[in-house]
Amino acid sequence: MPTTVRSFSKINLGLAIGPVRADGFHSLTTLYQTLAAHDLVTITLQPSAANRITLTSNDARVPINEHNTAFKAIRRALDVLATTADVSIHIEKRLPVQGGMGAGSANAAAALIALERELAEHGITSTTTLRKLWGPEKLRIATEVGSDVPLFLIGGAVLGVGRGEEVYPMPDLPATHCVMALPEIGVSTPQAFRDWDALYSAGSLERNVEREMRAPYASWNVEPKPDKQPSSQLTHASPSSTLKGLSRSLASAFCEPHSSGVFALGQDLAENPANVFAGRKNLLLALVRTGIENDFEEVVFPQNPLFGEIKRTLTASDSPELAAVYAALSGSGSALFGLYATEAAADAAEERLAKLGVRSMRTETLPREDYWRRMFVE
Repeated sequence: MPTTVRSFSKINLGLAIGPVRADGFHSLTTLYQTLAAHDLVTITLQPSAANRITLTSNDARVPINEHNTAFKAIRRALDVLATTADVSIHIEKRLPVQGGMGAGSANAAAALIALERELAEHGITSTTTLRKLWGPEKLRIATEVGSDVPLFLIGGAVLGVGRGEEVYPMPDLPATHCVMALPEIGVSTPQAFRDWDALYSAGSLERNVEREMRAPYASWNVEPKPDKQPSSQLTHASPSSTLKGLSRSLASAFCEPHSSGVFALGQDLAENPANVFAGRKNLLLALVRTGIENDFEEVVFPQNPLFGEIKRTLTASDSPELAAVYAALSGSGSALFGLYATEAAADAAEERLAKLGVRSMRTETLPREDYWRRMFVE
């Protein structure tokens, strides 16, 4: 019987870009957050003497060959398990293609999860024994397929470092109303990185000083304090300092005491559900107050002025209670998102986007427990 999995999406709650590594990738620090919006990935498996993988989709933009991330994940998993099977993959697209929501990466992770269930139901063994992929094996396969794939094997709030593929579960944020803005403009991630490198290759001290002074206050629209002095250590590679900056921001948000009277980390709140909710709600607010931002906005917004207008539209409201808690570009784009405390605020944001002529998608953030509870379509 086919196995269908909800292939959930993600946003980036802050993304810092560092210098180019020896392997050609940029160092990154980001906080991923999974969303309820999803594609559907269906795996159908039959025993076979040789491996055969076929892929179909309801969307002509989805590659249906060996370059597809789900195809790569299935092929690699069969190799690791030393088993053979005839596997059919069908991807029902509901998410934007190349929209910064991690749809392709999520498809790969969903395919792995569905494959495991199919292998177990058919009793297909490897050359030695019937087994599932160990957690580290799945993460290694995910890393080989793409930098954003591993996060979807964890779900919820996930810290990503390295090139984004080294992932660590973080304390969960509350389920929060989310409005995705989906402009009809494509953004090339490789080009965005090249533009970033070009922006900082000159090593302009003035630009880097301005950036260092601005970053902690970006989400507040206020000026830096007079006593904040630029670092004398700024160099041509100063973007690398933003990795440490975001890491400190995340640490301060997740470790500061909250109104419940306890720390978000290091103490079990399970005995008091009210404190759990209050702590998580304040955790999101504390995270936003650190001034987290997405570095890609520096290069993507100037080339696409509509994106800046969309972010202002997501954020702004005549009524403070309808304003976004936080709004930003997701990944390198082209999707942007706004997080809202109430359903009414999310409704108002969708209305503002409609007046701007920008398509939107309504969803919510998905904590880790809900991510796994809702994974399989039974």
